[in-house]
Amino acid sequence: MVVPSKSRAGCPFCRAPQQAKKNIVKTALAEALQARGYESLTQVQQEVSNPDLEQKDLLVSAQTGSGKTVGFGLAMAPTLLGDDEGFGQAAAPLALVIAPTRELALQVKRELSWLYQGAGAHLASTVGGMDMRDERRALDRGTHIVVATPGRLRDHIMRGSIDLTQVRAVVLDEADEMLDLGFREDLEFILGETPETRRTLMFSATVPKGIARLAETYLKDHQRITTVAEKSQHADIDYQLLAVSQRDGENAIINVLRYHEAPNALVFCNTRAMVNRLTTRLSNRGFSVVALSGELSQAERSNALQSLRDGRASVCVATDVAARGIDLPKLDLVVHAELPNSHETLLHRSGRTGRAGRHGVSALIVPPKSRGKAMRLLRSAKLTAEELNAPSAEAVRGQDEARMLGDASWNEAVTDAEATPVANLMETFSPEQLAAAYLRLFHSRHTAPEELSDPGQDKGARKEREPFGPSVWFSIAGGRDAGAEPRRLLPMLCKAGNLSKDDIGAIRVQGKESYVELRQSSVAGFLKALGGTEVEGSKVSQLDKAPDIANSPRPKFEGNGPRRDDRKPRGPREDRGPRDDFKSRGPREDRKPREDRKPRDDYKPREDRKPREDMGKKGGDAKYGNKPSTPPVDWNDAPAPRAKKPKGAASKAARNPSERMARPGEEHVTPLKRRKSGDSKPYAGKSHSDGDRKKGPPPPKGRADSKKNRARAAAAKGGPAKGGGGYAKSKPRKGN
Repeated sequence: MVVPSKSRAGCPFCRAPQQAKKNIVKTALAEALQARGYESLTQVQQEVSNPDLEQKDLLVSAQTGSGKTVGFGLAMAPTLLGDDEGFGQAAAPLALVIAPTRELALQVKRELSWLYQGAGAHLASTVGGMDMRDERRALDRGTHIVVATPGRLRDHIMRGSIDLTQVRAVVLDEADEMLDLGFREDLEFILGETPETRRTLMFSATVPKGIARLAETYLKDHQRITTVAEKSQHADIDYQLLAVSQRDGENAIINVLRYHEAPNALVFCNTRAMVNRLTTRLSNRGFSVVALSGELSQAERSNALQSLRDGRASVCVATDVAARGIDLPKLDLVVHAELPNSHETLLHRSGRTGRAGRHGVSALIVPPKSRGKAMRLLRSAKLTAEELNAPSAEAVRGQDEARMLGDASWNEAVTDAEATPVANLMETFSPEQLAAAYLRLFHSRHTAPEELSDPGQDKGARKEREPFGPSVWFSIAGGRDAGAEPRRLLPMLCKAGNLSKDDIGAIRVQGKESYVELRQSSVAGFLKALGGTEVEGSKVSQLDKAPDIANSPRPKFEGNGPRRDDRKPRGPREDRGPRDDFKSRGPREDRKPREDRKPRDDYKPREDRKPREDMGKKGGDAKYGNKPSTPPVDWNDAPAPRAKKPKGAASKAARNPSERMARPGEEHVTPLKRRKSGDSKPYAGKSHSDGDRKKGPPPPKGRADSKKNRARAAAAKGGPAKGGGGYAKSKPRKGN
């Protein structure tokens, strides 16, 4: 590959001077690419930089890690700069770049900053989680390119803190993810606020139906660009389907991280609770781990990503939304602790590794119950994965030893600063002691791997039984008639003969006897442990050959009724009476015709019948069981007057059921005695029934004859009561 020179004529990113009007990659951008180490453009960057697409809307689909950020930075350069090589004074924004997450938006801003630095571009970001006042001040100072998330950008538009009248280009990065996150309404609102003359560039890893509909609505005469690399997704990524036991999911993640020892590894979970759980587990095992989820603040998320870039952390446990679009330079391993819900999410997760020509590994942790889902995801994504078991503890130790022996330090010469300590160690310890000490120090710097169980031993996983081999048959007295069953014979033989269930083969229960097959190597131990010829009172005898169970008589049926053989046999068909002996109804024509029946006219017509009011009087009619007939109702008549309430004894009985009158058949009813007003013990105050006096205070609660109540009553009357002490004496009222 030819290294580009700084001269304009020799720069592979620039056109010839006579083609200056069609220059897609400006001189300032070309120098920025050269300083960044770019020797050539990627395929997607070359496609979007085509001069023929200079003013067209684009719908670009390319796999993650293909350089899309630099691609749309180069694509919108002619729209923003025109024939100029740099930007003028910053005022209202000329371009909007919308990303689904905060991390991706800030990452896009960093990429565009170095790309447009030579052109004098001013960039601002408006993302959730940041101080909106700082963002408003940056917008007021003027900016050329604004990188934003949909929700925060809509807030600025509604508050009037951003002017979109000068926008020339709008870029939707990871458009499919924004639709999945529910930003469709926000995107439609933002695009509706921008000028109709804008140029729209839509970049997406996949193009589902929602993206196609959005493109048809907001893109004008757009050009569809699909790179060839999309047809073979993630060629630089090795997919591994790691089978684990149902209870060893987290242990398998530890072994995978230890086996690869990647500089940066990303572990994906589906929920925040799983992120917190796995982060705590890995931290306790000695990993330098950080978490990345939606519940963290922007400062915490930025610090976590910076820790990964600085090398202070090597493992990041994250959810799909939080890790969307992040780019770590040394991310070589992606672990799917929980399987994603769609193949698009699987591609986006795995696309964090294998970027910019680096090789990566995407490992799927698959317990037995999730195997079907994993295969469907890989099939939908058109991917091929290598099916392996999760790395065992021995495999991790072997990989550690290989890395230790392959270290370049073994081939380096001893420096002058190291000569004296090395000589002292050689004089003090033997070579074996030095090697053992080095191994112990090496293993102390790494967490110990986990012991994993065989995935085939899970409950529910079918285990193939090995061939039984040579065997010997035994007969046991007592069969089906005695209630013998295999489920009872098996534990009885294992306990009495010191056997395991693998030593017992077939069990055949017959009417009077039961037959059991034992492994030939276990017969001697069985007879020794039996110590006789009986098992729990049943005689046991060894047979010379296998019993002939196929020719044994079938058990006699003993149901609720007699056997069919004991029933009275039915006579043959010919012994029964012929069909002609039975009485036949005869053919249809021999029957009595309908015209010979009594005609309908002989019946008495409706009007000749007895009217309903004459059928019987109040006493009723014998035909209807002496039941009184219901008189006809004339709805035109006025309603009958309402019956008056009973007076006297009847009214009293109605009000007080206890004082009702005697019913027919009852000699006498003794009414309950009502309590009169004078029957109860009066209290010392005024009576409520005295009509000539004003009502006094309500009766006090508690006992009526208590000392306190008597004193209170006396005070109400105007004088002290006996034993009332404490109340002031007053003149008694008249009449008392």
